[in-house]
Amino acid sequence: MTDSTAPDGSNPDVTGTDATSTDAPGSDASSTDAPLVVTAIFRPAEGKREQVLAAMQRVIPRVHEEEGCNLYAIQEAEDGTIAMIEHWDSAATLDAHGAAAPVADFNVELEGLLASPVEVTRYTPIPMGDARKGVVLP
Repeated sequence: MTDSTAPDGSNPDVTGTDATSTDAPGSDASSTDAPLVVTAIFRPAEGKREQVLAAMQRVIPRVHEEEGCNLYAIQEAEDGTIAMIEHWDSAATLDAHGAAAPVADFNVELEGLLASPVEVTRYTPIPMGDARKGVVLP
């Protein structure tokens, strides 16, 4: 495995899934205009947590400026797993993000810092219940 992985799944070393489904009630996963939530799970190699976080700190301000980026936030679990939670206007803006310089630079910075490939999942909303509580809002 190489550790040059991308939060958007643009690197073949990234374990990614597309959690969209055209069979799900209320979903329109075939639309590139639908908003997307993305999770990217990072597992820093032993002793590399601070370096991973520093790389994230450098890339995040650049990504926040990208068209279509509504949310690009970091959360950490007790076991040291780091989750990047993203909200994008559309698949098109997410795909443009994946091809942009900040992601390429981030991939270079991550080389040798991760214990396993980044796990990336794309989700489309299936609104249910309260209009504000039934979807992930940016």
